[in-house]
Amino acid sequence: MFQGLNVFKTAHAMATHAGQRQAVVAQNVANADTPGYKAQDMKPFAEVMRTDSATGMRASRAGHLGAAQGAGGHWQTFDTNDQTDPNGNSVSVELELLKGVEVKRQHDRALAIYKSSLSILRTSLGRG
Repeated sequence: MFQGLNVFKTAHAMATHAGQRQAVVAQNVANADTPGYKAQDMKPFAEVMRTDSATGMRASRAGHLGAAQGAGGHWQTFDTNDQTDPNGNSVSVELELLKGVEVKRQHDRALAIYKSSLSILRTSLGRG
């Protein structure tokens, strides 16, 4: 009945993006001393959503509309163009820690939106 509510879909996509970006950040930190490793990152969630709304189409699953990203899909990663160490590694642990904090805030924001929307829905049904 309520699967079509966009606020829940957006909160789910935001939490999924945060989880996937946290995995990318963790992978970067784990490879901080690996020679030749290039740090990776993902586009911010707002930028992905802005791009999706500009095209008018959003992939709902992997491979849908020929896209690899979307609500619940796989988010695209890219190599950052940060300065490299003499061994060819471009991971900055300090920057990765800042990204980790940013991702945690994004995930907390997604959960707050979900909880708030759920509370409003319960109140509207007279169960709040």
